[in-house]
Amino acid sequence: MGEIVRLVPKPELERARLIQEARAIYDSIFPPTDAVSEHPDARLSQGAHSGRKALLRAVPVL
Repeated sequence: MGEIVRLVPKPELERARLIQEARAIYDSIFPPTDAVSEHPDARLSQGAHSGRKALLRAVPVL
């Protein structure tokens, strides 16, 4: 008694499945930041990071 059962529509289940699959594909292409921090890029530690920010601001957004 007192147990609540939530019925989930089929489109909502399919949407959740597709999102989970897309995240897995994205993570396989772009590993999470934890994996990146194990092998830091030497250029970032030399101050090139601020130059990248300036470059990003110069690119026009369409």
